[in-house]
Amino acid sequence: MLIQRKLGNIHSSSTNNLVIDKLIIEWYETGKRILHKETESGNAVILKFLNENPDLKDGDILWQDQHAAIAIEIKPCESIVITPGNALETASICYEIGNRHLPLFHEGNELLIPYEAPIHNLLNAAGYKLAIEERKLNNCFKTTVLPHLQVAATDSLFSRVNKLSTTI
Repeated sequence: MLIQRKLGNIHSSSTNNLVIDKLIIEWYETGKRILHKETESGNAVILKFLNENPDLKDGDILWQDQHAAIAIEIKPCESIVITPGNALETASICYEIGNRHLPLFHEGNELLIPYEAPIHNLLNAAGYKLAIEERKLNNCFKTTVLPHLQVAATDSLFSRVNKLSTTI
């Protein structure tokens, strides 16, 4: 089955009478544009999101008819759960994690990252409030910028700087 778009989310749509067939994925597969997987019931699924990052979330509906639906389930993984005490601490944590180019997720007032011993030791030594838990990493901070795109027929900041630097 070829899927090229999301249809909604089971957490915000009415799916009362539908049989939900889960497509279980890892957190790092949520941004894959092409993905070959099988649902829990054994249905082969090919995801092809060629024009955009799919940004798959837990509960996203990929296919639906009158009786059944295929929905994403993100598999929980061992995670470092950080509870910042204030805005300055949040900024410091985000800087430390971002400076290492690690993915950072958020859920309520908590920051989450996939468990790695070196980053856990670093954050622990810095005195941050940490826990290690099995969690679904679902809400990733968006850090990727596409500087060459034009928005509303105006040049991006990168394009304007590039023009200035080549004319000097």
